Formats: sequence, structure tokens, C-alpha cells
Amino acid sequence: MTDHDHSNCQFLLGYLSDYVDGDLNQDLCEEIGNHLADCQDCHVVVDTLRKTISLYPAVATEQAEVPGLVRERLFRTLNLEDYIHP
Repeated sequence: MTDHDHSNCQFLLGYLSDYVDGDLNQDLCEEIGNHLADCQDCHVVVDTLRKTISLYPAVATEQAEVPGLVRERLFRTLNLEDYIHP
């Protein structure tokens, strides 16, 4: 098993929403696509996000905001502290 460069994973997380929404330029999409082909962990994250987005309208009856403390705990658990906005 080879070591995995997690800096590319962090890079992907910064563009995850725009990537899934199709809002990135072709070169960046291709770079992320290549990363996803080589990184099973990130592939699972993107696939899970896409499935969540597709299922959300089917289960949402009203728009609800996640309480700030819950959101912070989730981001800390996922090691995404850098993406917690004040």
C-alpha cells in the first residue's frame, strides 16, 4: 500500500460544492476527476454528497437550518475546522 497525499484531498474539499454543482472550469473539473479516480476516499465523499443532494428534496418538508453548534461539531468530527465560518 502506498502513502496517500492528503493535501490533494484538502484541495478537493475546498471545491467540492462547486464541483458537484458543475460550476468549475473544465481544467479544474478534469484535475478533480483525475484525483477522484485515484482516491477512493474522496470518490466516496463526492458520491455520498451527490446521493444526499438527490434524496434531500424527497424527504424535506420545510427548509431548516442546522444549528451553529451542531454544524461546528459535525465539521470538527469530519476534520473540516478550516471550513467553519464564524
